[in-house]
Formats: sequence, C-alpha cells, structure tokens
Amino acid sequence: MIKISKYTIIFIIYLSLIINHSKSSENKILFKVNNEIITSLDILNEVQYLQIINKEFKNIKKEDAFQISKNSLIREKIKEIEIKKIIKDIKIKDQVLNNLILNYFKDLKITSIPEFEKFFLNKNINPNMIRKKITLEMLWNQLIYTKYKKNVKINKQLIINDLKKNDKQSEFLISEILFDINENENLNDKSNVINNSIEKNDFSQTALIYSISNTANKGGKLGWVKESILSKKIFNELKKLKIGEHTNPILVPGGFLILKLIDLRQVKKDFDLDKEIKKIVDEKTNQQLNRFSNIYFNKVKKDTIINEL
Repeated sequence: MIKISKYTIIFIIYLSLIINHSKSSENKILFKVNNEIITSLDILNEVQYLQIINKEFKNIKKEDAFQISKNSLIREKIKEIEIKKIIKDIKIKDQVLNNLILNYFKDLKITSIPEFEKFFLNKNINPNMIRKKITLEMLWNQLIYTKYKKNVKINKQLIINDLKKNDKQSEFLISEILFDINENENLNDKSNVINNSIEKNDFSQTALIYSISNTANKGGKLGWVKESILSKKIFNELKKLKIGEHTNPILVPGGFLILKLIDLRQVKKDFDLDKEIKKIVDEKTNQQLNRFSNIYFNKVKKDTIINEL
C-alpha cells in the first residue's frame, strides 16, 4: 500500500486553487511506476479530464479527487508498460483513432476532430494527451483479445433459442462497481465500506472511488443492457431489485460486482434474427474479454513496482 507523504497532503489541500489557475507552478515527480513517472501536472490534467467526462467528479472531495486521478494514471502507466513489452511504437492509424475519439466524446456534442482540438485546448488540456489515452486503451484491448480470444465461450444455440422463445424481453439501465480485495482485506469489511459510501455519497461517486472497471471514470454507467446478454446469475440478481436498489457483491471473474438498477423496460423482439444474434455474441464476447482484462491487469500489477517520491 502506498503511504501518503507530507507533500501529497499539501498537494491535496491546494489542489482546488491550482486547478483553476495557470499550470506554471513547479512540476514535481510524485510517483514512479517501474521507470515511468507521474508528475503533479499529470495529476492536475487528470483531475480536469475526469471532471469533463463525468459531471459527478466535480462533487468529489479534493482528497478523493487526488486519489482517483492518481489511481487512474497508475492504471494507465501499468498498461503502457505492458504494451511496450510487445510493441515499441504507441500508435494506431489516424483514421481509426479519429473515429474512436468522435465516438468517445459524442456525449459532449463533438462531431469533428477540429471541434475536439478546440474543446480541449479551451480547457487547457493538450489534445495529444487524450489521443494517447485512447490509443493505449485500444492497444490494451487488442492485447487482451489476442491473448484470450480462444478462452471466450459463447453458446450460440442458447442465444437463438432464447430469442425465439418470447416476443418480448427486459432491458436494464444499470451502473456497476467492480472491486477486488487484497490479501490483507476482508470481503465483508470492503463491502461495508462501499455500501456506506453509496449511502453517504451516491453510487456514481462510489464507482469513481472504488471501481476497478473501465467504466469507473464515467461513474460506472453501463447504459441499457438487454436481458439476452446477461448471465443467468446476474439476470436473477437484477430481477430481485426495485428501481434505485443495488445488488450485493456478485462473484465474477476478476473480482466482485455490484450492480445498481436505474430503470427497467420491456421491449418487443422485432428485429433481424441474424443481426441480433451477431450483436448479442459480440456483446457477450466483450463482457468476457473485459473480465479477462481485469484478471490480467491484476496479475501484471502485482509485478509492478509503485513508489511515491
């Protein structure tokens, strides 16, 4: 566990002052992840970036904002180190990257790369920093796919049978918190801490603080999820919930999952069967790969040296 130094405590105290002013203040190295460094300016940039992509982040306490940003950057550095073992050049094709950027920031009404550039420059954030973030995530996903694609198990016939069985199905609007426990932690204690945070703050803010899923930076939001892509175990847990409630921790590959039911609707199965089958197979594949991603990341993290300077 990383201990918080005196400098870090001071940094947290005046974080709110610095973030609203020029970033010309002294830039200090705060952490080393193997040989990769994280500076005070990196933290400030991350805080601002997270505030942009998640409105809830502005309500986070300053000390929590620091910890979330620090953990986000450490996670990013660990992925970068692992990717560089395989490829030296952290780069993807411009057209692919541009499409990913526009898709990722569509909620911000960004519809072109010049708009993307202008938006982040106006926020005093270098667009190339964002490009690198998205590139790293893309390359990490490619690494996971290459490594685990043979381990993905999808029963296509069960999907077909389910689609043909009923003319309607449920769709759940849900958010998630995925967490793990360290050797010195107890599941009940960790669950109580998370539940207390949900009650005191809310689910979204708690996801920001405790979730290890890629959805954490967006408050755990998964959007509308069809019944047909859920495992029986998770579907049965969601069926028990009323709107606004959340599940107890569910054991899944890579950790423990808490799901909050935000809304529920019934939809008619009026679609092209082949297209729907492909869509469900793709979504189930992504779910499994995300679990493998968390497992592999935790494995890599154990072999990573993280030091506060």
